[in-house]
Amino acid sequence: MDEQKEQFDFTLEDILREFGSGDPAPVEEQPESADGAEVPREEPSSPGEEKTEPEEDLTSDFWQAILHPEEPSAEAAQEPEEAEEDVRIFTGKPGDYEKAPEDLSSTRAFRMPEEAAAPQVTGDTIRLDGSAVASAARAAKESLGDTAVFAPVTDEQAAEAAEPAEPFTKDWEPKYDEPMGEYVPPEPIVFRPRSRLGELKKKLVAGPERRYYALVEQGLGKLQISIFLSCLVVLLSVASVVLYEMHMVQENRMRLLVFGELFAMLLAGVLGTERLLDGLAAIFKGKFTLETMLVITFGACIADCVFCLQEIRVPYCAAFCLEMTMAQWAAYERRNTEMGQMDTMRKATRLNRVVKAPDCYDGKPGFFVEDGEVEDFMEVYNQISGPEKALNLYALIAVVLSSGIGVLAGLSDGPSVGVRIGSAALLAAMPATAFISMTRPMAVLERRMHKLGAVICGWSGAKACSGKAVVPLTDFDLFPGGSVKVNGVKFYSQRDPDDTVAYATALIEYSGMGIASLFTQLLDSRYGRHYEPENFRLYDNGGIGGDVCGEPVLVGSLSFLQEMGVDMPDGARVNQAVYVAVDGELCGVFAMAYGKLKGVSAALGTLTGYRKLQPILTGSNFLLSESFLRTKFNANTKRILFADGEVREELAAWRPKPEQYQICALTTRDELAGMAFAITGARALRGSMRFGAAMHMFFGVLGMAVVLVLSLIEGGVDLLTPAQLLMVELTWAVPGLLTTQWTRKL
Repeated sequence: MDEQKEQFDFTLEDILREFGSGDPAPVEEQPESADGAEVPREEPSSPGEEKTEPEEDLTSDFWQAILHPEEPSAEAAQEPEEAEEDVRIFTGKPGDYEKAPEDLSSTRAFRMPEEAAAPQVTGDTIRLDGSAVASAARAAKESLGDTAVFAPVTDEQAAEAAEPAEPFTKDWEPKYDEPMGEYVPPEPIVFRPRSRLGELKKKLVAGPERRYYALVEQGLGKLQISIFLSCLVVLLSVASVVLYEMHMVQENRMRLLVFGELFAMLLAGVLGTERLLDGLAAIFKGKFTLETMLVITFGACIADCVFCLQEIRVPYCAAFCLEMTMAQWAAYERRNTEMGQMDTMRKATRLNRVVKAPDCYDGKPGFFVEDGEVEDFMEVYNQISGPEKALNLYALIAVVLSSGIGVLAGLSDGPSVGVRIGSAALLAAMPATAFISMTRPMAVLERRMHKLGAVICGWSGAKACSGKAVVPLTDFDLFPGGSVKVNGVKFYSQRDPDDTVAYATALIEYSGMGIASLFTQLLDSRYGRHYEPENFRLYDNGGIGGDVCGEPVLVGSLSFLQEMGVDMPDGARVNQAVYVAVDGELCGVFAMAYGKLKGVSAALGTLTGYRKLQPILTGSNFLLSESFLRTKFNANTKRILFADGEVREELAAWRPKPEQYQICALTTRDELAGMAFAITGARALRGSMRFGAAMHMFFGVLGMAVVLVLSLIEGGVDLLTPAQLLMVELTWAVPGLLTTQWTRKL
């Protein structure tokens, strides 16, 4: 019984909706405010204020009408019969009963059971006991013949029925269709247009800039001075050897000459102390480098000088001084290269990386450019190259073989001859230019890369640039922004010129050509309309087409429109122009002026200069024909690939998966020259270092073989004079220096 007495809330609208038979009479609507909330009826501002209408206690009449339906009120008795179908039950707030509508005669009432509990009025809500509501429903069904359902009124609905607060006050709250939790305002979008630049600068300061200033503190002055002094020592030592070979040194001056050679070698060793220490440090690290071999050669030459002082003969100090000078030159080039690379990186405002990926065109890999990171360079720039590893391994083998040759000669002719042959074999096994064959090509290339704002990502980047590949080129690569202009416009036919410009712009914008921005500006300057083309087509013979506003439009070169059967009037022939035809009739000619940039011309020249490297055009610019590029850039267009229209579109949208990337280089400018010279420079660097290493190893093996043969034949040791060994070193230096120049000519 207690469960049946559950409280139910109901409103006027619920009762009208449930008890109405047929279409209920419209309820008098209350006026609404500007924001949609109901405006409460006017009440006296104070209890003492005089009322304009006579006061009537309608509350008792209202409940009498509900509780005693067989005794209708006087107003209800005067209700005509045809109004029985209208049901109007007033359920306003207790304070509004006095202002109830006067016409209550049309209100149909039902009898409430006598045992029903009296209604409870709480604030703005009228509550009935559950049993009373059920009895009222049965009574309503008997009297009205309809089903009465009392919908419960929640506290939220009761609050909505209350007098709304004025908007934008502290008591006003927005209304929601559904209950919501605690309101959490959205986080503001922070507009930081240079956020990537700020992050990039932090990485550059922490990496390249810090390393650059560390190298600046070390400086290049000491190396330059030591190289200069070493060159003087070499000249003095060579002069002494030449005087001895020309028999211009007296017998009583020979010991002084030997002391002079020994002093020159010791001075060269002092000037190259850092190189000798690096060689010793490599031994403790479990490595063997060219500097390590230089340390062993230095010890062998000192031992030979001891025997030379006893036997009064000239040692091989001149050849050793030459090798020490080359070793210091190599260290200078290495440090200078690193400083240049760090300087290029620290000045960058953006980084683009040149990436190589497979299956770009016809099974060949291709290069493309995307956003780069500082780590792409810092993690690999100082890695040891393959040719350098090969030279280090060869140096270890050469030391073992030279020592064996010396021991073999010492066993047969004595310790003096053994030390002499051993030191000669060590000097002959490593030509002097082998030290710079690994560092000078990179130094020469870096000076050029520094001007273009590009760096090669270590030996791995150089290897990635090798082999057969294609280089996709877009309109913006060949003609960056500002290098193309509209040189003039001429309209034909009776069509509106604005429509001609709008139709041409629609097709060119849809194709994504580099000249789209020019036509867009021209259309906006004429206050024209932008259209969306339909049935867009890309023709292989130099043009595009589609339907604009239901009319067929062709845009292309002169030859294209002639092939499509469009008549060309006299005076419509322009070398570089965009022709527009609508419905088979020529409507406009837009003359284009293409500027020539030296950087683009040089980049296109270096890309076409390699047999295994082929540029390929992407996009749909029908003006970039083979004859035009040959005339404009003086390039070898036979090395440029001109693919079909569909292939160009595929290449323009080609982006490989990240796991297929091979990072080659980084560029700090959006220019074709940086990417092009980074690719070709890496190829030249790899070729120079590989050929230089192979050539010097061949010369070294040949030198050791000659020393071995001379040590075995009778009287051959006397042929191993310091002058002869120095001549061999200088002879091998000529091709060695030429090889390091390969990266200069790209």
